[in-house]
Amino acid sequence: MTLLIKITVNSLLFLLFFVSMSAQNGQSMEAADNPVANLLSYEEQAEDVAKTITAADLQAHVYMLASDGMEGRETGKEGQKMAARYIARYFYELGLPELDGLDDGYYQKFPLLEVDWDEPSISVGAYTFDFMKGFYAWSTSTQADAFTTDEVIYLGYGIDEKVYSDYDGKDLQGKVILIESGEPRDQWGNYLLSGTVDPSDWSMSWQKKLRTASQKGVRMVLVIDDNFEKNIQSFEKHIHGSKLRLENGENIYCNAAYISRTMYQFLAVGNETKIEKAKERIKLKKKPKSVRLKQSVTINFRKKETKISSENILGFIEGTDKKEELIILTAHYDHLGMEDGLIFNGADDDASGVAAILEIGEAFKLAAQNGQPARRSILILPVSAEEKGLLGSKFYTDNPYFDLNQTVANLNIDMIGRIDQDHSNNPNYIYIIGSDRLSTELHEINERANFNYAQLQLDYKYNSINDPNRYYYRSDHYNFVLHDIPSIFYFNGSHDDYHKHTDTAEKINFEVLEKRTKLIFHTAWILANMENRIHADKVLD
Repeated sequence: MTLLIKITVNSLLFLLFFVSMSAQNGQSMEAADNPVANLLSYEEQAEDVAKTITAADLQAHVYMLASDGMEGRETGKEGQKMAARYIARYFYELGLPELDGLDDGYYQKFPLLEVDWDEPSISVGAYTFDFMKGFYAWSTSTQADAFTTDEVIYLGYGIDEKVYSDYDGKDLQGKVILIESGEPRDQWGNYLLSGTVDPSDWSMSWQKKLRTASQKGVRMVLVIDDNFEKNIQSFEKHIHGSKLRLENGENIYCNAAYISRTMYQFLAVGNETKIEKAKERIKLKKKPKSVRLKQSVTINFRKKETKISSENILGFIEGTDKKEELIILTAHYDHLGMEDGLIFNGADDDASGVAAILEIGEAFKLAAQNGQPARRSILILPVSAEEKGLLGSKFYTDNPYFDLNQTVANLNIDMIGRIDQDHSNNPNYIYIIGSDRLSTELHEINERANFNYAQLQLDYKYNSINDPNRYYYRSDHYNFVLHDIPSIFYFNGSHDDYHKHTDTAEKINFEVLEKRTKLIFHTAWILANMENRIHADKVLD
């Protein structure tokens, strides 16, 4: 009796939610064909269809994708290719159609460049600084370049805001600038931009300064790194060795090098007092001051590049009366490969997410076969090269197979098979990131799906704009966000095995993985079947 009452109450709440959503969109009850019957039908269908998503099936996918035989699934390597073949074969066995123009009907191949440094150097006057001793730089966010300049502009912190701009009134086309890391504070220790002890994005996002410099026409940025020795140790393995970038991808950053205090002293010789006065002016008066440094500087950024390729995999389930509109579910199937004889299996990161979207795809396909097709189309999109900088999802959004204007939402899954320390006593949770950043409706739909079907704790800790981890910017949904497509990033939080060879399949909690997968399915099911598509009522921060 209690269960029956609960189901009835949930059904009514579900119905009331959709009626209110329709009213918000200006839709009358008469606008759809018997909408009440349809909504009840979709609700009943959803619970029935969701039963096909099981812990056992999820476990089978994770154990296969995270097996030693997949060799860690590193982008461009044989292990990633084997994982791609496994996924494509699964789509074929589900009966998903091969799509015109794709390799073998499922692969969206994309070209990559494997980039490595070739003894880069920076000379100041007659003294040459060696890589990783006087400076360091990232091979994938820079371009090969070689030139000499006789002038460097000290430009404070390299910030451009209405309340404070180091760039205001300055022509820096083709120039080399020298900037401080972080952002300025006043004499009381408050940040100038926020007026509080909380830093802004200018402190947390290195991309923001380089993107701004590039937009201003700057050729090269030299960043004074007061933690140079510490960062050299922390970043050494990420800086050395080959890295990947899209072969034809536009580089939105100008070249940048992070320099030691010693190199700074060479650059500033004879101008130390002027620079200190400029910093004091910023601190006390909130007014920027640049300093021209007459110094011969030679930049030699040599690169070695090798062409390789990778692939996204497209599993398409066609909808009915709204089939031109699309819900895309993403998860990355690549991982870190092998190192020093150890295999980085990536069971949680992100075999768990791939298993989830494969099971959700199967649920939608079986529903269609059983006479319960979704109204909108579904694209199951396992992407690769996420670990190399979200490259696979960027390639898809730059070269979409389906019109991005018809893409209603993106649900992205990256690590949902483990329990983090904050929830050791309550495994029935999931972190929700970005659900309300572009669309109020998307956020409400996900919450309603959870209330009606999953009853997980939805944790929004990492959805904060001030999240120091910046998870919102670090998974594949973000490339859809950049195209104004409402997106949710589902996440279980980090753990001690993150990016280690100990991230193995037996540590996955498959019962929790099933619950989380069903929440995502129900959200996708609502998005695919509601009368009006959701809209983005907010803009990207």
